Amino acid sequence: MPQGASPKREREYKKLKSEFHRSGRYKGREEEVASRIVNKQRAERGETKAARQGRKTGHSSGRRKAA
Repeated sequence: MPQGASPKREREYKKLKSEFHRSGRYKGREEEVASRIVNKQRAERGETKAARQGRKTGHSSGRRKAA
């Protein structure tokens, strides 16, 4: 997890990692998959540096609305 992640995101990362380990999913890649999921959620909610910069310039965070 990045240093700037909130305690809530840290808890979510640990929970996902242990859940994947316990269930046997993503063997050997539990940390990678959990961090990707949490980082994606952070970006979607504007909690990352890149998302905040995009918001200042008026760019979306990569999500588009259906026309």
